[in-house]
Amino acid sequence: MPPRYAVFGGSFDPVHLGHLLLAELALEQLSLELVVFVPAAQGPHKEVAPRATDGQRLEMLRLALEDRAEFFSVDDCELRRGGVSYTIDTIRLLIERWGEQPHLLIGADNLNELLTWREIETLAKLVTFAYAPRPGSSVIEEKPLPNMRVRKIEMPLVAVSSAEIRHRAATGLRLRYQVPEAVRDYIKRHSLYR
Repeated sequence: MPPRYAVFGGSFDPVHLGHLLLAELALEQLSLELVVFVPAAQGPHKEVAPRATDGQRLEMLRLALEDRAEFFSVDDCELRRGGVSYTIDTIRLLIERWGEQPHLLIGADNLNELLTWREIETLAKLVTFAYAPRPGSSVIEEKPLPNMRVRKIEMPLVAVSSAEIRHRAATGLRLRYQVPEAVRDYIKRHSLYR
């Protein structure tokens, strides 16, 4: 029987504690069995490519999730596919694999931009969007599409971002309490973002 699962896509450059908190709260609040982290090769709404290599981002995700492997997994399908990563392609692949319609974890900022996503009408039929509040983002009350399924994840505002972590790493500032310890050690050991 396929698991009740959510898909969590992003650049994860690097994965941080805000990502992990959202995944953990989604497990609880949506009664999920699994959260699948899917690192993007190149996000369609990102103008610059990730700073860390695909292999480095994948390894940091694996390190961050290893103590919760029963509930969190990593799927590198978008990295293997290469090019621009479109959510609709990944959702189709995972539904074909598991035959179950997933939740899609997104930030509130993404919820407001869904009409710009590729094949959004089809995607909206295939997933339930589960969004988390983000500092500086407010959610438009009206759904972008009328029949869209949307759930809010109750979560404290976490003012940590991958961009801020990259900046801190580049300037030699500490990353404690922003990324898992294993990820912090990996960034330091490989001199990432310098």
